[in-house]
Amino acid sequence: MKPANTSNIRREFYKAVGYYLRVVWPILSTMLIVIVTCGLIISYLEGWDPFDGIYFGFVTGLTIGYGELVPKLPLSRILAILLGFNGVLLTAIFAAISVRAIEIAVRVTDEDK
Repeated sequence: MKPANTSNIRREFYKAVGYYLRVVWPILSTMLIVIVTCGLIISYLEGWDPFDGIYFGFVTGLTIGYGELVPKLPLSRILAILLGFNGVLLTAIFAAISVRAIEIAVRVTDEDK
């Protein structure tokens, strides 16, 4: 049994990632819109610059949380919690796509042998 060509595995991986991103794009785009919208709402409520709100939305949604922007109002904090849940789901979708793409890439290259 000869070793699989890594360039073939890589090519199949990227093909599968592209396919599954197109499949879940409506979900991903909705989640990104939620992050931006919540960030803008929080920036309005807290009196921040809109860009700071969007930045806060992505930093919170991606569970990075640098801490330089902290919401003070209860509604802003509730929205920040929703951003966190949204970000965890977003990360899970990307992880699932990556794992599925790896499975497909390995299976396709094994079938080519």
